Amino acid sequence: MVEIPIYFLLFGYLLGISLAAPPGPVNAMIANESLKSKLHGTSVGAGAMTADLIFFIIMFQIKKYITLTFLHILYLIGGFYLLYLSLGILRSKMPSKKISGNFFVGLTMGLTNPFQITWWITVGLFMLNQFSYISAVGFFLGIITWITVFPLGINKFLSGRFSELVKIFSFLTVLIFALIILYYGVLYFIR
Repeated sequence: MVEIPIYFLLFGYLLGISLAAPPGPVNAMIANESLKSKLHGTSVGAGAMTADLIFFIIMFQIKKYITLTFLHILYLIGGFYLLYLSLGILRSKMPSKKISGNFFVGLTMGLTNPFQITWWITVGLFMLNQFSYISAVGFFLGIITWITVFPLGINKFLSGRFSELVKIFSFLTVLIFALIILYYGVLYFIR
């Protein structure tokens, strides 16, 4: 029987929460979609988690080949995409009304989110290089925990009378992140 040190699993779990839980555009979109139903919010999170799986595979294969220029091109794409999403939140016309469409929104947000990209280039590489692959299992368990518990809490406790506040908060959060990401993307190319 092979022994699996529990701390590898726990370390990965905490890293998964560290990536999924901080306020940002993905969580703002999860909160906004959770007002419709917890499945709408979870589907956005599942899309973002799929982006993490893609980054996991990419980072595992090409750890040394990611250039700074490519990273900043992703910043620009992500910034413009977040601007589009923020306007959709403000107008209450989300890019998609279906759960499967929300998955795609989460996936594209995750693939173009500089926070997720930077996280994978730094902390993700550290996890891959320094710890057992069982840490990756814990990592994805941490994300699954977040993308199920967070939408449930929003839907159960904040839908109804707080829905307009959640919508405004979601709009402002996504807009601010869009402007920050665009700033860093443009700054790189004008230097």
